[in-house]
Amino acid sequence: MKKIIILSTIILCFSATSFSQGFHLGAKVGANATKISGQSFNNGFNLGYQLGGFAEIDFSKTIGIQPEVLFSQSQTTTTNLNSNLTPNKDAKFNYLSIPILLRINTGKLLTLHVGPQYSIVMNNNNTAVQNGSNAFKNGDFAMVAGLQFNLGSLRIYGRYNIGLSNLNDIDNKEQWKSQQIQVGLGLKIF
Repeated sequence: MKKIIILSTIILCFSATSFSQGFHLGAKVGANATKISGQSFNNGFNLGYQLGGFAEIDFSKTIGIQPEVLFSQSQTTTTNLNSNLTPNKDAKFNYLSIPILLRINTGKLLTLHVGPQYSIVMNNNNTAVQNGSNAFKNGDFAMVAGLQFNLGSLRIYGRYNIGLSNLNDIDNKEQWKSQQIQVGLGLKIF
């Protein structure tokens, strides 16, 4: 499944460039504030980071797509309300996130983003979760919405991601869903 998603993204990018009005590649770096809902985790957002690359493919002056590949770190802290998890432990999770966003250019300065994102778990924190790699599923499907300010080659962005997948792979007692706020900088390379 992972190979199909990655291959589909690559094919989409290459085929879209032949029909596009504008094509640009860039790199980005930013901060994540992540929260996993459920009584097994603390309510607050925890800081992490993200870095990766993006492509801007404009079909016209107002609409296009922006596929990205990001390495993203998320973390949370467990509570002592669930006996299946080690209480009061920090858990860090590394994801390979692949958002494919619709770009709506409201002018040269502001771009709106909306679209799906699939994140693949790259590792699990086995010390924080007693069941090790079985605690979290291998992926998270999410929806993304955000703004991007375009200042020449510099991109300043903010987004909200809401997870749609249940990350709980231990039992059916509660659903664990992710929420993430992202802010960061991007640089259009060409």
